[in-house]
Parts: sequence; structure tokens; C-alpha cells
Amino acid sequence: MSDPSLDDIISRLENIGETLGERSMTLLREAIEKGDTARPPEERVVAQARRAVDKAISLLSGISPRSD
Repeated sequence: MSDPSLDDIISRLENIGETLGERSMTLLREAIEKGDTARPPEERVVAQARRAVDKAISLLSGISPRSD
């Protein structure tokens, strides 16, 4: 199996970030529908994970010239 390029890794991370963002919105929507007034703890963790993925994308993008 060949080693994935940085561009491939960045692309995967972008997909993961989008998925985490969708999950975060779902959690917030569900909380609102239930009448909760506080941000759900699970959503806080998901948002933190998304920020970490976004940071990884930023770091890797700095060393990989992308052909977008």
C-alpha cells in the first residue's frame, strides 16, 4: 500500500471537519428542540475536535502546495 500524499491527508481531514461540523449542528438543533438553554457537553467536545482538525489542515497546508 502506498503512502498517502499530504494533499490526500488534507482532503480527508477536510471531510472529517465537515462531518464534525454537521454533527455539532445536529447536537445543537436537538438541544434547541428539547428546550435546553445550555450548550450540550457533547457538542463542546465535537466543536473542540473540529478546531483541532482545522488546525491540522492549516499546519499541513503550510508545507504542501495544493493545486486547487
